[in-house]
Amino acid sequence: MKAIWNNQTIAESDNTIIVETFCYFPPDSVHFEYLEKSDKHTTCYWKGEASYYNINVGGKKNENAAWYYPETKDKAKHIENYVAFWRGVELVE
Repeated sequence: MKAIWNNQTIAESDNTIIVETFCYFPPDSVHFEYLEKSDKHTTCYWKGEASYYNINVGGKKNENAAWYYPETKDKAKHIENYVAFWRGVELVE
């Protein structure tokens, strides 16, 4: 699976995990040079608090288009620190 935005591969892995229709990429498969930490946080009742990234490729920014759970609740431990994408990020197999 690949995550692509602005014609750039942001993440690529054969070991993604699907949770609630979102594809989570292992941290070692993500090109963090395209991600900038955001101040945004949200809370999921069963996963915990999510932290967000802005994606920046070629000077074009996609705000809060990636997220991860740095410390999950017990039921979501399998996706702790995995990164998911949305807001126009294309997922292709």
